[in-house]
Amino acid sequence: MTTLFARSTSAGTFALPIAAAINHLVASVMNWNDARVTRKALSRLTDRELNDIGLVRGDIDHISKI
Repeated sequence: MTTLFARSTSAGTFALPIAAAINHLVASVMNWNDARVTRKALSRLTDRELNDIGLVRGDIDHISKI
């Protein structure tokens, strides 16, 4: 008769939370960079160009966080 033993590895129990944490970190960095690029692009526009798209300079920080 053959007996099979199931082995549990401790690495398997931590793999999902670590992967989720890494995914969250990567997503956070990507969101931060998108907001930075948006702020930089809007900041380069003149007041008239901002007005043409319905914004004022004070809106830039708010828009980049959305």
